[in-house]
Amino acid sequence: MKNSKTTLTALAITAALALSACGGGGGSSSDASAASSPPSQTATSANVSTPQYAAASAQLAVFNLLNQQRQQCGFPALTENTTLDQAAQAHAAYMGQNGAQITDTEVSGNPGFTGVTYADRAVHFGYPQSTYIGGVSGGYYTNATLTATAYGQQLAYGWLSGVYHIAVGAWPITTIGIGWNQTTFNGFPVIQSTLTIANLQAMTTTAPLTFPCQGTTGVAYSAGGETPTPPNTSGNWGTPVAVAGNPTDTIRLLSGTMTDTSSNVITLKLLDSANDPNKLLPTFEGVAYPATPLSPNATYSVSITGTVNGIPFSRSFTFTTGNIVG
Repeated sequence: MKNSKTTLTALAITAALALSACGGGGGSSSDASAASSPPSQTATSANVSTPQYAAASAQLAVFNLLNQQRQQCGFPALTENTTLDQAAQAHAAYMGQNGAQITDTEVSGNPGFTGVTYADRAVHFGYPQSTYIGGVSGGYYTNATLTATAYGQQLAYGWLSGVYHIAVGAWPITTIGIGWNQTTFNGFPVIQSTLTIANLQAMTTTAPLTFPCQGTTGVAYSAGGETPTPPNTSGNWGTPVAVAGNPTDTIRLLSGTMTDTSSNVITLKLLDSANDPNKLLPTFEGVAYPATPLSPNATYSVSITGTVNGIPFSRSFTFTTGNIVG
């Protein structure tokens, strides 16, 4: 995937979230083609049936929240892979050693370098090269010290609120590794974290699925700080809705609205691989999102239409935001 970078340039404000996105991951290629028509393959190295992240750790909070949100909407559960953990942890440490810069890629010769892309780093630590490998990275700072669980949940909700990062909630992936690093600014923690994701598989449920979906609660009502910036936004945007199919599917979005309990209708921006100016969305995913923030702790009715492999589909459901800014 193409290189995209952002830095925590506003560390003095109350809270800052920085995300570096490659549409859910930098695959084994240096361009977007790795995500356009990825293979459906199996890799079994170092999967563990029960997560080995420490109790009350940020990593366990990320893992549990992503799985809870994904499985509620019918997406496959994520399995921890300890080889991907090593790759993710190395990249989180790399970001911390290089100015807390949030980046998908690494530069050879810099402290902590283990590979340019997510795929390079995973292969470096022994993950099979024949399967799709990608990832997302993020950083968080607030002038307070949170619990490890709260930091993990904040990063997870941040990824889920990104137009490109929502991939970690909606792609048909099955394995994950989580890296976590902490530096300090003005006496408070600065977090650098990354997810390495792999192993795209066809879903057994009827595609396409959505995230959020019927009954989802607690998602961020407002989001910002994503690189690249989602199209047609001039500041923070509202809760995005990802529509995702199987790895070989082609999703096209035709219409999308959100309606609040006062019957105010929001026309959503529609993004898929055909019109994404950043060429980061794969063919099997579309994202519909409000260009401005929603309201906290509010319920919205969603209506989306489109086609999957040329066949029309429609999805209607309600979800409720939380009091969270992604």
